[in-house]
Amino acid sequence: MDGELSAVVLLERRDGELKARLWSERVSDEAVETAVREALRDVIRRDSLIAAGLDPATAASLADLKPKVDVFSPKSVGGGEVSLRDRLPGVVGFVLGMLLWSSVISGASILMNSVMEEKSNRVLEVLMSSASTTEILGGKVLGVAMITATVLGVWFGLGAYALHMLLPGLADDLGSVLLDGGLIFYLALYLVGGYLMYAMVFAAIGAFCETPRDAQTLLGPVMIVLSVPIIVMQMAIRTPDLPLIKTMSMVPFFAPFLMSARAPSNPPLIEVAIALAGMAAVGALMVWLGGKAFRAGALSSGKFDWRGVFALMTGKG
Repeated sequence: MDGELSAVVLLERRDGELKARLWSERVSDEAVETAVREALRDVIRRDSLIAAGLDPATAASLADLKPKVDVFSPKSVGGGEVSLRDRLPGVVGFVLGMLLWSSVISGASILMNSVMEEKSNRVLEVLMSSASTTEILGGKVLGVAMITATVLGVWFGLGAYALHMLLPGLADDLGSVLLDGGLIFYLALYLVGGYLMYAMVFAAIGAFCETPRDAQTLLGPVMIVLSVPIIVMQMAIRTPDLPLIKTMSMVPFFAPFLMSARAPSNPPLIEVAIALAGMAAVGALMVWLGGKAFRAGALSSGKFDWRGVFALMTGKG
C-alpha cells in the first residue's frame, strides 16, 4: 500500500451494538470523527428499520431522503422566495468591511514606515523647518490614501470587468445592490472616515519610533482594537439588529467596519447619523492630537513615554 495513513477506523459489533474506534494523528481535527459518526448513524438507522420488518431496499432509500426548504421573506426583491440577489447585500457588506480592514492595515502601515524612515534619516526636521506639522501630516496621509485608492481602483476595475464577462447576471445584481438606497455612498464614507482615523494614529506612532521593533509595543493596543470588528463582523451580518451589534457599530473606532457590514440591512437613519458624526468628531480629534504627537515625536529622540502622550492630550505637553 503506497502513501501514509492519516487515520484508521476500527469497526466492531458487541451485544448487537455497532461501535467504532478512530485512530488519528490529528487530535484537534474533528472532521473525520464527525464523518464516522454520521456514517454509523445511517447504518444504525437502516439496521433498526430492517429489524422492524421494513424491506432493505426501502430502508436504504429512506437514508437518501433530503427535505427541501424554501425560504421566503417580505424583504425579498421579488416579494417572495429568497434568492441569491437577496443574499448578495450581506456578502457585499462583509467583503467591503474586510476590504476596509485590509486597506487600513496596509495603507496605514506604509504611512507609519515612511514616517519612521524619514525620522531616522532626520528628514522630518528639515521638512518641519519649511512647512507646518498639519501640512506635512495631511500631505502624507492624503498621499498614501491616493496610492491605496489607486491600487484598489485597479483591482476593482479588473474584477468588475472579469465578473461582467464571465457572469453578467451576477454583475448586474451586484451593481443594483451597490446603487440601491445609496449603499455605495455610505460605504465610501465609512471607508474614507475609517482610513483617516487610523492613518493619523499610525502616523503619530511612527513619529515616536525609529525602527519597526520600537513600533511593536505601541501597535499592540491599536491592533487589539482592530481585531474586535473582525471577530464581530459575521455576527453583524447575521443579526444586524442585535443590541450589542447596534451599540458597537456606533462606537467610532468600530463604526467603519461594523456599519459597512450592517449597511445592506438598511439600519435606521439615526444610527447611521450617530456613527458618521462620531467618526467625524473622533477624526477631528485624531487630526489635532495626531498633529501634536507627530510634532513632539518627530523632534524627540525616539523614546516613547506614555506620560508625554497624556501631557499632550491634556495640553500640558
